[in-house]
Formats: sequence, structure tokens, C-alpha cells
Amino acid sequence: MSDSAEDPRIFTSSTLPSDPRYLATVANGYLGTRIYGDVLHVSGVYNGAVPDCHRAILPSPVNVKMSVAGEELLADSFSLNTQTGTFTHILQCPDYTATQQIFAHRSHAHLMVCTVAIKRQEGNVQPITVSLQSRFKPESQDLNMQEGQAFEGAQYIYGTTLIPEVADCPLQSVHMIRSPIPQSVTLSAGEQEESWDFFAAVADTEEEVKKRFSEGLALSASGELWTTHEKAWEKLWEGGCIDAEGPLPLRQALYGCLYYLLSSLPPLGSPGLFSGISPGGLSNGQEGEDYWGHAFWDQDTWMYPNILLFHPDLARVVLEYRIRTLTGALANATKQGYKGAKFPWESAVTGCEVCPEDLYGAQEVHINGDVLLAFQQYFYVTQDLDIFSKDGGWDLVSAIATYWCSRVQWNEEEQCYHMKGVMPPDEYHYEVDNSVYTNAIAQISLNFAIDLAARLQFPVPDEWKEVAKKIKIPLDPDRNYHPEFDGYEAGESVKQADVVLLGFPLTYPMSPEVRKNDLELYEPVTDPEGPAMTWSMFAVGWLELKEIQRAQSQLQKCFANISEPFKIWTESADGSGAVNFLTGMGGFLQAVLFGYTGFRLSKSCLNFDPACPEEIGTLKVTGVYYLGNKLNFTFGPEKITVELTSVCRAQSPALEAVLTASRQRFPLAKGKPISFANGAGRIQRTSSCWPF
Repeated sequence: MSDSAEDPRIFTSSTLPSDPRYLATVANGYLGTRIYGDVLHVSGVYNGAVPDCHRAILPSPVNVKMSVAGEELLADSFSLNTQTGTFTHILQCPDYTATQQIFAHRSHAHLMVCTVAIKRQEGNVQPITVSLQSRFKPESQDLNMQEGQAFEGAQYIYGTTLIPEVADCPLQSVHMIRSPIPQSVTLSAGEQEESWDFFAAVADTEEEVKKRFSEGLALSASGELWTTHEKAWEKLWEGGCIDAEGPLPLRQALYGCLYYLLSSLPPLGSPGLFSGISPGGLSNGQEGEDYWGHAFWDQDTWMYPNILLFHPDLARVVLEYRIRTLTGALANATKQGYKGAKFPWESAVTGCEVCPEDLYGAQEVHINGDVLLAFQQYFYVTQDLDIFSKDGGWDLVSAIATYWCSRVQWNEEEQCYHMKGVMPPDEYHYEVDNSVYTNAIAQISLNFAIDLAARLQFPVPDEWKEVAKKIKIPLDPDRNYHPEFDGYEAGESVKQADVVLLGFPLTYPMSPEVRKNDLELYEPVTDPEGPAMTWSMFAVGWLELKEIQRAQSQLQKCFANISEPFKIWTESADGSGAVNFLTGMGGFLQAVLFGYTGFRLSKSCLNFDPACPEEIGTLKVTGVYYLGNKLNFTFGPEKITVELTSVCRAQSPALEAVLTASRQRFPLAKGKPISFANGAGRIQRTSSCWPF
């Protein structure tokens, strides 16, 4: 399908999906709901202990449906505008238009909003009434809800969760104030247009919720309730975006994936409002649903890299969540008989393991490396040492390095360290020895810890160096590929991307021949019903090798996981598994953001090596952050254009583009784009800034 005049940023339909799971979601990193759903979730509010810990259900204050009776309908449309984070329902009648908007406020994260407006056509002077149906009930199966004294004419309810995540964890309180929603609204005779704001404030204390509701009242009175939300989303999109001259479904997928990911993160300057990103997002996660609302490696490995390249401040919020849960991770390691920290396979608020099944929590230890790789990528992009020296990051790095050294065993026969009894990312296999992914990411963790210690002038334990140097990385010398683990037989079925992750995102050193062999061997034996993000990583691998059509055949599989009309992803192509599957969206974005562009983060530079398919005329990536600078890239069939658009911090280094083949250097100056022939290169500090 070729590009068209249709706006790829707005998803519009005259009907709603028959399956309510595929309705659009609105969220702001603190509050989240599915449109027309009964349930609201608050980030970090869970009820139940293991194995029942899940996101607590609150009644949704914006589950409001607009309708008209006895009127001729010229049009009935529903749309999700990814640029403004707003769901809109429009009823077009001969004499008037009624418009409803629902959104989670982007800059005032404690507010959920529903607005209704009626605008009459010329010539009509009669009163116009629109019905509003709200199914709100001040009840929750997860909190002991009570009704308090009305505040500013609004209903006030509050409650605490029933069962804590762990025994010594306090119960969590939630307070909600919601403006009353009438059964109908009427535009008076003679009035041309009128609008009504209905909203709710949610917070963890009575004082805070009243303050936030009063802010909502003030915004409503000044007519700024929606405009402030719109401006916040506008600023967010200005911070970074991907678009292409290409097929409309591709462009829609790019905007949809970025919208749903950004919706899962809180506004900057909102401390304490974020408690991780779950595979199903903040709109899902009640008991038995979409992984219970827990955070997995999905957050750090699949979603995070896309956020980091555009919004390092938001990426830092993800890292701070891991730092806050370090105490729980330390307890996990001790419980399992190891030193250091073992981050939970499934994480809620405390960092203690909340996975309902012991097997995963005990054996998917690669989560430690996944967490630390996110810190390493952040450092390569920002060179921010403060998060390590001042804000607790070094304690986390050190604890993970200590864990790896505690977890390995010396093998006298092979003269190397083994890691036994683990489950790799391929969850069809468990209790295996020397998972190549797990051991490789452990080695990467240790090497980063060693390098960081040197930068911070901290002593480096000899054990870290010893294990990093001598941990086993399985490689079959005859077939020249990486066996998934000791004893893996070529041809065994695997669940999902595993060994292919060595090439990306781990960027583990290997020859092109080994990289190709890994892809060719594992591609046909990977379960075709596996999770959505898998095909993205095969696509990235083939793009590295410039086998673009093979990459496209893999990436095309992702579109089977996208449900219309609001571009909701499902975990599996048959619709099973998690919905609003952010993990699949994150993988897809990486296939474009790191696959088509060839972006790779390293200790000293940002590499690029584009490989775009013919159906894409140009690929534009705006707002790429590197060392305090913002850059725009345009990748075309013949040339690449790079522009330095802003300098974000006072002492950002001067940058240059260096071409790999010719070794030409192009200094980057703000507002002065430079162009050169399409090919590999890198962005780095100017030569005068070295050593780096």
C-alpha cells in the first residue's frame, strides 16, 4: 500500500472493535485505562501477595458513553490521536455536532478527563440534548473503598489495598475525587456552542488529591484543561519521532508504537509516580490478566532502548525504578543462596520476586544482565556519572557484578566458569547449563562494572576480572554458530529470539559468518506462534548483513499482531496472550530505529549504517539525543543528512560525523545540516575533544 493523504498519526473508525480488548488506551505513566472500560489502574498500586500480586482495580471515572436518541446520524466516528494522546467520539447530526474527548492528562498526571461539547449548525435554535451514560460504581475488589465528605461538589472516595505485596510492606492508599456526571447535557436555545469538563483526581493522600482536584478546577475554569494536555504531548513529540516516506501501515505502526510506549511513562518532574512498565501497559494487569501488571525484562530490553535514544530523562526514570527496588533484589539473592542482587523476573513495587511460578524467578537470571545493560546504554548516550556516583547506580552495578561471581562455578576440565541450572530467554528450555545469552550478558555486565569502577576511581575486585575473562561462551567450532546452551542440538525448537540477541542488542563480538549462521539456524526452528517481538530481532540481524528482503520477510510478520482500528498489539498473531503488548511494539520500533538506520551505541560513538528497503523513500529520525546534543537524521537512497538542532546542556561536547569508508570528517554546527553519500559512519566528539 502506497503512502496516502490519510494522516498516519490519527486512527479513525466508524465502529468500535467487537472485542473490547482492542479498544484504545489512554495513560500518562501514573493513571491508565482502556476506553469505555470499567477499570482504572494507578502505577505502583498492587494488591495481593505472591502468587496473587496484581495491579489493583479502581473504578474508571471516564467510562462515559455519549449518545443521542431519535436523531438522524450523518456520521459516527471514533478516533485516537497519537499526537495529543486523546480519544475522540464525534456524533454528526443534521443540526449539530457533539464531541466527546477522553484523556489521561499529560502534564497533570493525577487527572483523568472526559469533556463533552455541542456545537449547533446555522439555522437551528432549539435546545439540544445529548445523553451521557456512566457505569461508575465506587467499588473495588482490591481496596476497602469508603466514601468521604464531598469536596467542591464532587464525590470523594478512598481506600487501602487488602493484602500487601510482601509481609513487611505497608498497604497502599488511593484517594479519588470525581466531578459528578449527569445523565445528559443540554445546549440552551439560542446558544451556539458549549462544553462541559468532567474529571477525576487520583492520589495517595487526602491532602494531595484535594490539591490536584483544585488544580483541575482551575484549569477547567480558564479553559486550559485540554490545551495544557495538548501542549505537553506536542513537546513530547518534538523531543523525538520516526517517520518514513513509505507504506501507510508502516507509518501508522511507528506512531502507534511510540504513542503507547510514551503513554507508559510519567511527565518529567513527577517523582514517585512511576513503578515500571508492564508488557500490557498501565491499562491492563488486573488479576490473571496480562502478566498481572508486573515489570519484566520486557521493560529494559525491548521498550527502553527506543525511549533512551529520544528521551534520556525518561529513560533515567526507568533506571531509578530499578535503583529503588535494589533492596528487594538483594533479598532475592540471599534467599536463593547467592551474594549480591538478583532482580526479580517479575517486579512490582518492592523488587522482591512476585512471579507466580518459582521456576522463572529462580532460573531466568539473565534479568540481571538485562537491567545492567540498560544502565550501560544510558551511560554511553549521556556520560552521566551522577546516577552512579550520587544516585545509587553504583550500588546496583556492584551488586549485580557480585551476584554473577557468586552464581558461576569453576570447571576444572574446561578451565572456565560455568553457569548452571538456568532458563534462557527461550523458555521452552530450562535447567540448562551455560545459556550463551545469559553467560554473554553476564560477561558484558562485569566488563561494564570494571570500566565504570575505573572511571569512578573505585577499586575493582580481582574476581570480577577473572570471571569476565574466563566465563564460558558456547561456540560450535565445526558449524561456526552459537549453541543456545550446553547440549543444544541444532534443529531443536525454540520459543523466541534468544541466541540472535547476541548480535543485537548485546552487540557481542562475532564474525559476519557466525552472525549469519546463528540467524539461519534459529530462524526456521523458532516457534511461528511465538511472541511478537521475536521477528524484529531477526530483521535487525538480516539488516546488519544487508540482506534486506530477508529482513523484510521477518518484519512483515509483526503486522499480523496489530489489531484494528486502534493499532493494539497482541502478544501472539492469533490474538492470544497480552494485549496492548508493548514488548512487541518496542521490538518493532527497534527494528526500524536500530535496524533500518544501523544505529549502535558504543563507548566512544554513535554508529550508523543504514539499510532501508526500496519501498521507503526516506526515513526521518528526529530528536536523537547524544552527549547532550539533539540531532536529526534523514536517510535517503543516495544520501544521509545530519543536522544538529539543539544543545541541551551547558558543557555538551562538539560533535562530528565521520565516514567509515573515506574517513571524511564533518563538524556539526547547530542549524547547519550536512549531507554525504549513503553509507556507514559514526557521530563522535570532535577530534580536539579526544581522548574520550
